[in-house]
Amino acid sequence: MYIRHQPLFSFETLQEYQPKSRLALLFETLDLHPCLKELPAKSIRGPKGFSGYALLRALLAKQLFQIPTFTLLVERLAQDLSFAYDCGFRICDSRPSVATFSRFYQRLSKTGALGKLFESLVSQAIDQNIIQADVVAIDASQINAYEKARPKKQLADEDNAATWGAKRDTDGNKITWFGYKRHVAVDARSELPLSLTVTPAHRHDSTQAIPLMEKLPVQPQAYCLDMGYDVKPIYEKAHSQGAKAIIPLNRRGEKEPPAGLDENRTPVCSMGYPMVYWGADTKRGELKFRCPHVCGKVSCPQGSAWCSDSNYGMVIKRKITEDLRGFSLPHRTSRNWKELYNLRTSVERVFSRLKEMLGANSLKSRGLQKVTAHLTLCCIVLLAGTLALNQNKSNLIA
Repeated sequence: MYIRHQPLFSFETLQEYQPKSRLALLFETLDLHPCLKELPAKSIRGPKGFSGYALLRALLAKQLFQIPTFTLLVERLAQDLSFAYDCGFRICDSRPSVATFSRFYQRLSKTGALGKLFESLVSQAIDQNIIQADVVAIDASQINAYEKARPKKQLADEDNAATWGAKRDTDGNKITWFGYKRHVAVDARSELPLSLTVTPAHRHDSTQAIPLMEKLPVQPQAYCLDMGYDVKPIYEKAHSQGAKAIIPLNRRGEKEPPAGLDENRTPVCSMGYPMVYWGADTKRGELKFRCPHVCGKVSCPQGSAWCSDSNYGMVIKRKITEDLRGFSLPHRTSRNWKELYNLRTSVERVFSRLKEMLGANSLKSRGLQKVTAHLTLCCIVLLAGTLALNQNKSNLIA
């Protein structure tokens, strides 16, 4: 005869003695209560429902494990008791339905709760010196809409609906898509997001640079952006913050550069040779250029005496305030400028992690608010995971 013995310990007690899972370590870095306070109060009528605390943790777990739909999330909660326990659900209770998650996600997306949680994690990472934010990279990438694509003539002129977008890839091929754009500012050192926005696909990348710069919790020393952001207001905004704008010039089909300058906005001498960049005076905001013949870069047939009586050669100084877009500090031909611009690729790696590791492109929601909430959840998990990893390393060292 088979006699079933009663367990000596409950499931919850056994879980306490188990090594902490990756999900449990992630949740240790999150304080979700301020986020939940932002949600509208529920009606006193009707069933009590499920804990918002557990529902929000389940949404974060959904991104961590790249669970694409609420249906699969409900199945995982029903089949994996440890997963459900880490999310905050009691073992003896029933699991929320797909409709419950859908309604909760809609309520969550209509508030700024996730945005505040994201900002608190950024501040926490700055306090722990994980994020330095001395160099910030900004870029945008496409998001394909979940809804069916519609012709342009049928689209309403709105700022919260999916539209058609177009861009060119690295080979110059034109790519079009129906959906949205994610715009993200990241710390180039730690490769972690600092601020984000989502717009319909037709909005130009440069329109979101200043809003992202204004959302940053710290003032960086340099902004790194690609050629698509080469517009004067961005240079002016960076200059007002005391930061450098590291952006390649977009010549926009200009046939000839301005008089006295070459295509990189380097002054040219009287013989037409580009002068040699010789450093900058950061306090005065001046760029210094010397005679290329004296510096040994060219062999001028007239020699250095053609334009200067000094053995030092002719010197030209240009203030960056004369043309914030044209005169970059450091100058675009300098090694320092190129080293800073190479840090811009950090934003591409952030996009790659969001898409391949956190399901940022597995979009199953419609509307700008829900798409923004989806991307914010991905960024929250990325930040919280980094904080958890850093905390775990500190505990091991201690």
